[in-house]
Amino acid sequence: MSRTVVMPLRRPERSRQSRKVVAYSNMRAPESLPARLFLLAYDPTRGRLTSRQKLGKLLRAAALTDLQLTGKVADDNGRVRVLTGAEPTDPVLAGFLAEIRAVGPRRWRHWIDRRPGLLVRQVRDELERARLIKVEPRRILPDRISLRQPLVRRQILQAAHDTLRPSRLVSRVDLRDASIVVLAATADLRTVVTRERRNRHKDRLAQLAVRIGPVVPALKKALQSQSAG
Repeated sequence: MSRTVVMPLRRPERSRQSRKVVAYSNMRAPESLPARLFLLAYDPTRGRLTSRQKLGKLLRAAALTDLQLTGKVADDNGRVRVLTGAEPTDPVLAGFLAEIRAVGPRRWRHWIDRRPGLLVRQVRDELERARLIKVEPRRILPDRISLRQPLVRRQILQAAHDTLRPSRLVSRVDLRDASIVVLAATADLRTVVTRERRNRHKDRLAQLAVRIGPVVPALKKALQSQSAG
């Protein structure tokens, strides 16, 4: 008499894929504004980093904004003054603050114009260490950069876009998210704010810029000077 052998069911391959997606969704976005704007400067449709000529100044403006919002620096008659308190946990921001402390009070634009390329490399290296991006060195062309966690970028972008919704009071929006969209609009970073979106929300962007402080007009002047040169 033959026996019926029941073979164990194999789990479909896609179940492993779904677990992988869930794991990615649990990865947190970087806290620092320069890191977030670096990720947003990446264009997923083109598969490359955009706005390279403006990116250094934009990231330095983002670093200044971050230090201001967290109470590490303040405006003192148009100059950046370091306040007492705990050091930033982010190594890039900690290095930037140490630089400001060593040089002494300077105007906001001075810190945006100063060595912009260095900060881009520092932010890039931190994102690579966090396994949020992959950097492939090339001899002649700029290094190839790709996203390891596209969902993280989408989450940051959505939070920034939410600050432009008319139903949300300007006085109630998260200033870190608002800073991203305002700085991006100031630098014409269209991976974040398209020209159509910028024109449609022109008044709201101006209102948010007032809340963010002196970094925005300083960035605008620095970029205008760069274009004129």
